[in-house]
Formats: sequence, structure tokens, C-alpha cells
Amino acid sequence: MSDSDPLTGTLSKMSEIDQTKGKAGPLAGVKVLELGQAIAGPFAAAFLAWFGAEVIKVEPPGVGDPLRNWRVVHQGTSLWWYSMARNKKCVTLNLRNPEGQRIARDLAKRVDVVLENFRPGTLEKWGLGYEELKKENPGIILARISGYGQTGPNAQKPGFAAVAEAFGGLRYVTGEPNRPPVRPNLSLGDSVAGLHAALGIMMALYHRDAKGGSGQVIDVALYESVLNLMEGTISEFDLAGIKREREGMRLTGIVPSGTYPCADGAYIVIGANGDSIFRRFMAAIGRDDLANDPRLAQNDGRSLHVDEIDDAISTWTRLINSADAIRLLEAAEVPAGPIYSAEEMAQDAHYCEREVFQEVQLPSGETVKLPTVAPKLNQTPGGLRWIGPPLGAHNMEVYRDWLGLPATELARLTAEGVI
Repeated sequence: MSDSDPLTGTLSKMSEIDQTKGKAGPLAGVKVLELGQAIAGPFAAAFLAWFGAEVIKVEPPGVGDPLRNWRVVHQGTSLWWYSMARNKKCVTLNLRNPEGQRIARDLAKRVDVVLENFRPGTLEKWGLGYEELKKENPGIILARISGYGQTGPNAQKPGFAAVAEAFGGLRYVTGEPNRPPVRPNLSLGDSVAGLHAALGIMMALYHRDAKGGSGQVIDVALYESVLNLMEGTISEFDLAGIKREREGMRLTGIVPSGTYPCADGAYIVIGANGDSIFRRFMAAIGRDDLANDPRLAQNDGRSLHVDEIDDAISTWTRLINSADAIRLLEAAEVPAGPIYSAEEMAQDAHYCEREVFQEVQLPSGETVKLPTVAPKLNQTPGGLRWIGPPLGAHNMEVYRDWLGLPATELARLTAEGVI
């Protein structure tokens, strides 16, 4: 692409942001075709792109991914978009058009991974199912994310993260006792499924490339990804008949571990469920009687007396400011911390020291902080090469350079709404 291309002029400036400090990332050379939209599929691809994979993101012509217009929109673009689409090469392609489907198959010949999060059967309807793709690319890995998975009686039901969090058990245990279940103010099911998809892709690539294996299909169900977070709830019910319920600010069976109010109106989180930690904690708040109580020496005993312990803790925290409480507990080596909003996270010295946020320049010239992507690898770190680009920013590079389409053909496809 030339810097004079109107689609790439802004992108060229953005690409100067970081260049990953001269390191290509551990996934350099891996090519991914992202056919999904919104959160689950794009989040998986964003993770791969951060660590060096070349991700070609396909969007509908004219409108793009819905996430471009979600939540806080600044000068026509969602601020979330700049994170979710960073390091991706964005092209437009109408997958509902037969010619668009042909182009998608041509792209799939040239990649290692195809990633999608449509309802099961959609790719097959478009001639983009696994059996079709592997005819031209036997080593292809197809990662599929859906609400209920590719099989089973619920497979064809629409599956959003909110429903998956409920179906997978998370909502049932979240909230106050005797109150309706609540949701986290995030699309947690989508993000968790995206991480499962990224992990599945890494395992499939290892199987294919390091073990001499074949390509394969990765079937990620949102509700099963949520279920993976549910600890021992199924086994506890199956064998012991115990159904974990909502505990509000507590953690069932782990004592003390909860959220407590302080004198300044703030809340702090304290996790003092280790036996020696509990003794130090009680001594630090002046409750030597509880520290030395044989009933409370181990977690099973403390679980039987959770109300007594929480009452003692709350009585203490209500008389002390949150910052003072945290300082005292840290001095006693008791895990404790504040409940941060985005404002506190953006200003915290620990976040800053570890470079968790990166300030980037938007096309308007303004700057905004984006979170980096964990984990940190000391030899092959990931990094930001450019922020989420404009719609169709990489059409020329991908269609001209990858597929060899001439300018006249590109003009025709554009005019007909194919790209």
C-alpha cells in the first residue's frame, strides 16, 4: 500500500505507534481469517493478533462490524473498537453474496485458521463449511463459537452471552441471597468463550505444526466456556446434594473472603481464608480471641461460624477508612485491596509501572489509553502495531496483493457491493 492511498494515510500514521519494540511476536507467520462479529470471535482474534498473528477481519460493506458503533462512540467510532480491532487488517466482503463467498474461499486457501461465531449451519449455507474449506486447504483449522455448540437440541437457538451465563450456571450464584440473580456489567460469557477459542486454536496449531497432525474443527460453546468457571458446583450437587446459592459479598465455603464496608463509605475486599493468614488478620484487628479459637483454626470450622467472623470484621472496618484498613492489613500480610473503577485503575501506580495501559493517537490527533493484553512474555512479547482501522482500510492490500485482483475488478466488486 502507498501512503498516498486515502484509505491508508491514517493507518500509516497509526502503524508508527509501537511496532512491538522490534519483536514480531510468537505467532508471527500465523494467518487468521476472522469471519465473526461483535465480541466472542473478534476477541479471540484480537488475542492472536496481539501476539503477532496476521488477522484478516471481514466486515459487511457499508456498515461494518456492529461493535464499531457500540457503547461510547467518539467522532463516529466506538472507543472499544480501537482495542478490539487493533493489529487486524480490515476488509469488507458481503458473505451473503455468492461472489463474496467465492472470495472468502479464496482467502481461506491462504490462511491457517478461519474463525467464526455465527449460528451453526450458517457457514455451510454459504459454502464455507469445514468440508468445503479443507478441499482446498487440508491443514485448515476452523474455530467455531456459538451459544450452545454445533450439536445438541439447543444448537440452532440464538445464543448471546447473557443467556449463556444463565444457562451455564454463573447467573444463579451471582447476587444477594433472596434477591433475583444479577449480571456483571460486562459480556463476560463472550470474552471467556473468546479465550477458550484462542486456546483451542493454539492447541490445534501445535498439533498440526509441531506434531505433524492435521487441521481440525474447534467447537466452542459459550455456555460450556462459562461452565468451566463453575469450580466444583456440579460435583458438589451430584454426590453431596449441595446446591451452591447466591452469597452476595461472600464466597461459599471459603472463610473469610468477602467485601466489607469502611467508615469513608468505600468497600474493600479481604481474602484471609488461609489458616495462618486468618490468625494474623484477627490479631491485627484486635480479636485475639478469634485468632486463638480452636473452632476457627481451619476453614471447615470457620465455614460453620461465618456470620460470627463476618460480624467481627465488619465491626472493625466500619470504624476505619478504607485506605487505613488496607495499609494495616498489608502490614500484617493479609490480602486486601480496594474496589477499583476505571478511574482508579487508570491512575494507579502499579498499573502504570507495569505498562498495562498504552496511550495511542487517534486519527483526529487526540490520544486515548488502551489496555495491553496479558500475559507478558519476556522473549516474544505481543504488542500494538496499529489501532482498530477504518472500514475497508486493507481492501487494497488483501485483495490486490493476496488475491492478485486487478484494479478494474476491484472497482467492479466495490460498485456491486461485493466488497
